[in-house]
Amino acid sequence: MAVQRAEAFPLHTSDDVVRVRQIVRGWSVELGFSLIDQTKVVTAASELARNTVTYGGGGTARLEALQDGGRRGLRVVFEDKGPGIADIERALQDGFTSGHGLGLGLGGARRLSSEFAIESRVGEGTRVTIVRWR
Repeated sequence: MAVQRAEAFPLHTSDDVVRVRQIVRGWSVELGFSLIDQTKVVTAASELARNTVTYGGGGTARLEALQDGGRRGLRVVFEDKGPGIADIERALQDGFTSGHGLGLGLGGARRLSSEFAIESRVGEGTRVTIVRWR
């Protein structure tokens, strides 16, 4: 799998979340994603960007356009240096929230993605990686 293009964006404010959501949509259009796949990756990215700002204290979103044989994809990596997630399995369950949300963010993002990975260490931060293939 080859990375065709990559770019990182800061995530510190609500405006940054909106900007990353718009950039993800633009890249998914450029990669030829269907409207349904665009909506899925944009929704997942929006949830994870908001989590990065709200729970991680800010961080980055790194977008990568992927080529794997005839497949094209978009990988987005969200990284923060926040408090981390003590129980990842519990955090992925629908209804679990450490804040005031509906508790659908991580689990929903996982369901909307072709690939999903999460790494977190308490006191060190969290990295969530999603990939959507077309």
